[in-house]
Amino acid sequence: MKTTTEIRSDFLEFFRGKGHTIVPSAPLVPANDPTLLFTNSGMVQFKNVFLGSEKPGYVRASDVQRCLRAGGKHNDLDQVGYTARHHTFFEMLGNWSFGDYFKDDAIVWAWELLTKVWGLAPERLLVTVYQTDDEAFEIWNKKIGVPAERIVRIGDNKGAPFASDNFWQMADTGPCGPCTEIFYDHGDHIAGGPPGSPDEDGDRFIEIWNLVFMQFDRQPDGTLLPLPAPCVDTGMGLERLAAVLQGVHGNYEIDLFRHLIAAAAKYTHTDDLDNKSLRVIADHIRACSFLIVDGVLPSNDGRGYVLRRIIRRALRHGWMLGQKGVFFHKLVPALVEVMGDAYPELTAKRELVEAALAAEEERFAATLDSGMRIFDEIAARSQGVIAGADAFKLYDTYGFPADLTADIARERGLSVDMAGFEVEMEEQRRKAREAGKFGNATSMPAELAAQLAPTEFLGYDRLTDGGLQVVALLRDGVPVDEFRVGDEGVVILDRTPFYAESGGQVGDSGELDEAGTRFVVDDTQKFAGQFHGHIGRLTAGTLKRGDRVLGAVDEARRSATVLNHSATHLLHAALRRLLGDHVTQKGSLVAPDRLRFDFSHFNPLTDAELAQIERQVNADVRRNYEAEVHQMGMQEAIDFGAMALFGEKYGDRVRVLRMGEASTELCGGTHVSRTGDIGLFKIVAESGVQAGVRRIEALTGQGALDYVTQEEQRLEQAARLLGGNAGDVADKLRALLDRQKKLERELESIKAKAASGAASDLAGSAADIGGVKLVATRLEGFDAKALREAVDRLKQQLGDAVIVLAGASDGKAALVAGVNGSAVGKVKAGELLAHVAGQINGKGGGRPDMAQGGGDDGPALVQALAGVAQWVESKLV
Repeated sequence: MKTTTEIRSDFLEFFRGKGHTIVPSAPLVPANDPTLLFTNSGMVQFKNVFLGSEKPGYVRASDVQRCLRAGGKHNDLDQVGYTARHHTFFEMLGNWSFGDYFKDDAIVWAWELLTKVWGLAPERLLVTVYQTDDEAFEIWNKKIGVPAERIVRIGDNKGAPFASDNFWQMADTGPCGPCTEIFYDHGDHIAGGPPGSPDEDGDRFIEIWNLVFMQFDRQPDGTLLPLPAPCVDTGMGLERLAAVLQGVHGNYEIDLFRHLIAAAAKYTHTDDLDNKSLRVIADHIRACSFLIVDGVLPSNDGRGYVLRRIIRRALRHGWMLGQKGVFFHKLVPALVEVMGDAYPELTAKRELVEAALAAEEERFAATLDSGMRIFDEIAARSQGVIAGADAFKLYDTYGFPADLTADIARERGLSVDMAGFEVEMEEQRRKAREAGKFGNATSMPAELAAQLAPTEFLGYDRLTDGGLQVVALLRDGVPVDEFRVGDEGVVILDRTPFYAESGGQVGDSGELDEAGTRFVVDDTQKFAGQFHGHIGRLTAGTLKRGDRVLGAVDEARRSATVLNHSATHLLHAALRRLLGDHVTQKGSLVAPDRLRFDFSHFNPLTDAELAQIERQVNADVRRNYEAEVHQMGMQEAIDFGAMALFGEKYGDRVRVLRMGEASTELCGGTHVSRTGDIGLFKIVAESGVQAGVRRIEALTGQGALDYVTQEEQRLEQAARLLGGNAGDVADKLRALLDRQKKLERELESIKAKAASGAASDLAGSAADIGGVKLVATRLEGFDAKALREAVDRLKQQLGDAVIVLAGASDGKAALVAGVNGSAVGKVKAGELLAHVAGQINGKGGGRPDMAQGGGDDGPALVQALAGVAQWVESKLV
């Protein structure tokens, strides 16, 4: 029997022997392709080759591509675990021709590999071709020898020309062509018919290989023009193929999944290896682990949210199996055993994967149990449909993604009102937008924007420039022709040295001056994405549209900002070097007085890690690297080593900042000339922003020096208060704390003796109500702990007793009530204490034999305690 590992190797070695270049799998996160959330097919990494914008240096390629379908348009998450062949993560075997061989070789080699190398019986295979692809039909029939009755022509079966299972296209226009598919017949003991038949959706005939022949360029009018260099794109699911070669019907029966299911069973303490929840867990550990390997961490948006959904779905299935603790991350070693050789990056990042999964498990475990109880309550009253508001509550309060709620509901024969859920989600988004109204402050009339050329930024080279023309004035968002003294508004210039807030860097401040006119610029913002708006007020003269002004940026403020911005780049690089390349920027603020950097990471940083990061950044500062700025094309920048963030929009030409060996990033901000200009970098805070996102705040330059000076002064002050010097503060403080603990123990001992003495005194004066001893009194200076000890001693001394003690201090009263012996059952301590507390603006409760609470001290307390005897007597009757 061929193992999955052997099948991968066989495939690549076969095509290596046919002159193909073996290409490594691309990551699950597509490089610089914002049209895709994940790599969902084998052709993704060759997309630009087919479009003609990239020349790979070879004309034949073969690969095993890891793929994910769990978000966006391609989403198989709901089916995983409930069918034999759906997965979130899967591997696609592929061979490719870029204008080299075509149908003949592709078909012949496919047949050779399947029947000669792997020994599949030809009579168990049948093929499909596009209805008009006579060339492919002839190759199968005449050259390969497949009988005509086992070659199925598939027409346009989706309501439009060329809309067929056997006609592939990348988009509505562009490269496209017919395809031929190879099916395996699992036998007549399984229900289902061949492709093209009414019962083709059965499980008997399973597609294992699709050969796509890209030979046309589809035009906007729908016509097909021949491509000058036809290409071949094939894809074969490794899991399906392994099932065929290993003689099993379902993908979850292959060796790889048997290994993962056994590990899942071990850590969930499950004996039934056919349980669907084990399948879900085994599938999801692959998807989650490889997402983390490729730089995705759990979060509340984008890819991170998809990862979180998959993890939580796996945890919920573990919960269904009775595993309430953490277990999911323990499956990683089993995954490394079966896939680590094929994907060395999985082995290299094993500890990162385990840590990220464990952190998310611990985070969700606290809410899963309570969330499931809430779901049970909702389901009990649902009448078949979980309301959208209830689904949103589970999402918003307990972290249940909507599809997880739908998954649980389906298992119970319920549905979810997803439309109602979306209404609730949109309302939450609306409130979030309302909370951030500043967004509209940088809008401008569309007709004005259409008339103006984008502002030319001069501020990379100079902080002052004259002859700047006023092209627009805005007051309250409305264009005006003139500003007078006292007017506040926005000045838009044709050119400016003022940096407009962007990329985390705050906007510049300064002045616009000319011939007695003075406009104080408080801030500079981007308007309509391309105009620098100088926000401020006119303090002298008049300012009209068309005037020329001198612009002068506040040099000290810009200089301080520049230090922080360059330090942010060094910080980002240090974090990636020391924590791992899963660290990516999630937001930043670069201001004159500080920098703030948000980044993806799953655990708080330790003091040691922060110290190491700080040392690394300061080492890069001392190396005094030159801050080189390069203008280049996007692909050239990537080849240069620049990091681009997914979702960011970049033009054909980009600005690359390189600071020696430390950092290379795309950035449009302003920076130092050399890293030594930063002077000193000092981290002042580290915190969590949201799950999977951490924040570091730091200072540079004079701000960092001032901070260090202040800390030294605080240390000296502490040393003086402790009667020592800065060098022995820790020893002095430790001695002081030890003395404090000793005094606290002595005080506790005194209080215990006082409670014992008070109990003895009170026992002697207890009242008798029908054979039950009653004590209800106020004790000066007793806290709740001392009161509890006194109540316990009185119970021991009095036997059948009801006790209420109040400890008074600083106008407040602590209350403790106890019931013992024959009085238990007739008098409840919780009710008694609530009765007393209610009379002194307090509250309390507890068990029938012991209760605790509090309220106000004063005459009301004395009166409340005096009435206890009557209340107790009424209960004992």
